[in-house]
Amino acid sequence: MAMTEETGNSAGRAAPSRLPLVIGLILALAGGGAGFYAVWAGLLPFGRADRGAEGADTPNGARSEHVVDFSNLVYVPIEPLIVSFADNGQNRHLRFRAELEVPKGEAAEVTRVMPRIVDVLNTYLRALRLADLEESAALPRLRAQMLRRVQAVVGAARVNDLLVMEFVLN
Repeated sequence: MAMTEETGNSAGRAAPSRLPLVIGLILALAGGGAGFYAVWAGLLPFGRADRGAEGADTPNGARSEHVVDFSNLVYVPIEPLIVSFADNGQNRHLRFRAELEVPKGEAAEVTRVMPRIVDVLNTYLRALRLADLEESAALPRLRAQMLRRVQAVVGAARVNDLLVMEFVLN
């Protein structure tokens, strides 16, 4: 008889409803979709930037968010440097020419301290070994080192970049 009472009680209970689970799943999908759209459309500050005129397409189809105002930049040339290296009794020379990318308002000040800039670059290039120049990844590393040194002389806000115009080792 105990068996029939148990069976009768379990048969009388209703199965739990799955409606709250389905509603929760639908709301989670809707919230995830809305969050994705908000980020994709740029509605949130940490999403993609506006895809208007500012973000130009790059050749591979990606969006570029870094925009430079070239109308406010001028290029200040650095006089060409020739540095000699001794290599197993044979003299080799490096011909180096570059320009500094500076804001228009800073061009006069950067030009005024050009002797200091030439001095720091000449000192750095003469301290290098020939093997440092012949590496395949030498130019980007040397360029970054020279830019850091120039910015130390004139101030980081006065020089945006160092553009290598000529780098010939013969």
